[in-house]
Amino acid sequence: MNFKNIKVPRVPGGGSGVASALVQLGIIGGIGLYAATHSLYNVDGGHRAIVFNRILGVKDKFILKELTLYPWFERPIIYDVRARPHLVESSTGIKIGLRVLTRPLSNQLPTVYRTLGENYNERVLPSIIHETLKVVAVSREIRKILTERAANFNIALDDVLITSLTFGREFTATIEAKHVAAQEAERAKFVVEKVEQDKRGAIIRAQGEATSTQIFFILFIFHLVDNLCGW
Repeated sequence: MNFKNIKVPRVPGGGSGVASALVQLGIIGGIGLYAATHSLYNVDGGHRAIVFNRILGVKDKFILKELTLYPWFERPIIYDVRARPHLVESSTGIKIGLRVLTRPLSNQLPTVYRTLGENYNERVLPSIIHETLKVVAVSREIRKILTERAANFNIALDDVLITSLTFGREFTATIEAKHVAAQEAERAKFVVEKVEQDKRGAIIRAQGEATSTQIFFILFIFHLVDNLCGW
């Protein structure tokens, strides 16, 4: 920048050369201060930084502690890589509340920013959790599937915990209807078995009565023959 061409307002009473020098010095100092404050950044512990260049885009590296930038052309994008809790509730007949501890993979931060942006959790977690809970309701399987699906988005799940489990009205009504139907089926089965038992009991009684009649008849014949022989 050519500071000789900067027009400085004339100061009444003279001293325009001094005022011009002061203005130029102020401009130079302002530019230097802007460059100093926008070129050096400290990255706090538990965080990682990537660099976005207005010309080249996101650079394929991440910074651990401190980075130097070209003012205006580059800006830092800071990610918190510590495991943070997120609560998500899914209603699929059974309302399940999940608390998951997530963090982005540090070595994949440029890819995370390109594909998901900075609010990666809000874009990924609700979708994969709802889809997983539609087909799985076992804690161990939920954790396994969510961990695998989150890894596809370069997100690590350190823990998955079911915080609440409630049944919706429709689901409860369905379970109650099935329970009532099962009871009715058991009752009908009991009635059928009782009829069969009564039938078998009647047959056994009839057979017993027939046997008793035969024995009585045989004894009567023996008694009659014995009396005849006695004559």
